[in-house]
Amino acid sequence: MHPDFQGSDLRLRPPHESRVTTDFVTTDFVTSSILVTDQVRREYRVRLNASIDCIRFILQRGLAFRGHDESEDSKDKGNFLELLQFLANHNESIKKFVLQNAPENLKLTAPDIQKDIVNAAATETTNAIINEFGDSLFSILIDESRDISIKEQMVVVLRYVDKRGYVIERFLCIVHVTETAAISLKAAVDEIFSKHGLSITRLRGQGYDGASNMQGEFNGLKMLIMKENEYAFYVHCFAHQLQLALIAVAKKHNRVGLFFTLVSNVVNVVGASCKRRDILREKQADKVIEALSSGELSNGQGLNQETSLKRAGDTRWGSHYDTLISLNVMFSAVIDVLEIIDKDGSRGEQRIEANALLDSTQSFEFAFFLHLMKYILGITNELSKALQRKEQDIVNAMALNIAIPNMDDNRIFSNRSHGQLQTYIMDMRSNSEFSDVKGISGLAEKMVKTRKNILYPLIYLLVTLALILPVATATVERAFSAMKIIKNRLRNRMGDEWMNDCLVVYIEKDIFDSIENEAIIQRFQNMKTRRGQL
Repeated sequence: MHPDFQGSDLRLRPPHESRVTTDFVTTDFVTSSILVTDQVRREYRVRLNASIDCIRFILQRGLAFRGHDESEDSKDKGNFLELLQFLANHNESIKKFVLQNAPENLKLTAPDIQKDIVNAAATETTNAIINEFGDSLFSILIDESRDISIKEQMVVVLRYVDKRGYVIERFLCIVHVTETAAISLKAAVDEIFSKHGLSITRLRGQGYDGASNMQGEFNGLKMLIMKENEYAFYVHCFAHQLQLALIAVAKKHNRVGLFFTLVSNVVNVVGASCKRRDILREKQADKVIEALSSGELSNGQGLNQETSLKRAGDTRWGSHYDTLISLNVMFSAVIDVLEIIDKDGSRGEQRIEANALLDSTQSFEFAFFLHLMKYILGITNELSKALQRKEQDIVNAMALNIAIPNMDDNRIFSNRSHGQLQTYIMDMRSNSEFSDVKGISGLAEKMVKTRKNILYPLIYLLVTLALILPVATATVERAFSAMKIIKNRLRNRMGDEWMNDCLVVYIEKDIFDSIENEAIIQRFQNMKTRRGQL
């Protein structure tokens, strides 16, 4: 405090001296207040950045934020507080402003603050996605599934061609739908489009599985959207069609169906208990050691790793292929386990079942179908994987499944596109830069790189229309897999908005990584009135 600022002395001084001194003291006091305010703001920014950095780490790994006991004397306060403490312990410039050293009402660690920061991060990530394709044409991929708390969730994914000519699929959001009727799904889609400023007139493709509420000819979601936009073409997921074809063929052949039933029974019996699985692993390890000693197997990094019988899923025939692979590799060990059950089974029905499986699995017919179906499913498995690639396009997908028309045949082209197409064809045939292009996705990228997309806008439009048509809903399925990581058994009470925000930044990590802390800070500050000011 200034030495002249003494209350009693001021009252004794002459009026003019008192005014001068008062003016000086007031100015000094204001300057000091400004300095203090700037310091408070700097400290607030340090705390906010520290919290955002910790939240980034947690979000990118799909971890839980809170612990069961977040009190001061708790040994495990949860990921967020523990990580913030770790950061403080290893950075002195942060430590003096966070946690115990922060103002009691401005620690920036409360659950509501965490959720607001995550919401700001998710909003910035989603906005970056929306800005990435701007007013381009796009398609949507939609599916619904139940989460761990038995709530029906609908995932929406956008497919578009970006400014570089690359095919992109981005997770947009996940929405809780109380009903799965087509009209309810359509209402949810309309709300999503309105929220994110998407126009249904720019929609050119719809990608769903074969459920009736999705692709129904009269009242499905497909038709409800096409009533508003007839150019939003529907494509039944190619990978799903492949799965349906495999299942239909297998069910029509009794002996193939019986074979898969036997395989399922073997997996169930051998893997019925931890004890049997341990025996199976031991037997398989012995077989591997014996094969290595005799030279039947070669040793090396990544080879001969411990494996187990894989259980097949009802709707994923790729999992049936994995089951046959593991059964083929572990066949001898499986027979050993079945023999042990047959001899030492304490329950009569188990011995009978094991004995029956021994007879069936060691027959020529079982061995024949094991190798035959492994070969067939190996081919279809590669096809399925090819169909599920994000960058896969409709032309390549059709080529993988059916014969396509000869593009050299004579055709009649109408209106303004005829002249541009002929010029484009002559240009491409004489341009060496395009000689190594493979597929229409490569063509789009090369056209943008060489600025041919500007020279031939109608041709580029045709290419992008073919590219944005959805091929498979694999990206949606991956989103559901991510949902099971984010909202799991221990986090089954997550709110819908909280789960959506966590999923956006978890799935679209590359976009989230490009978002600066400053953008998240400004979004966070503008959400509501904050105690801390910048």
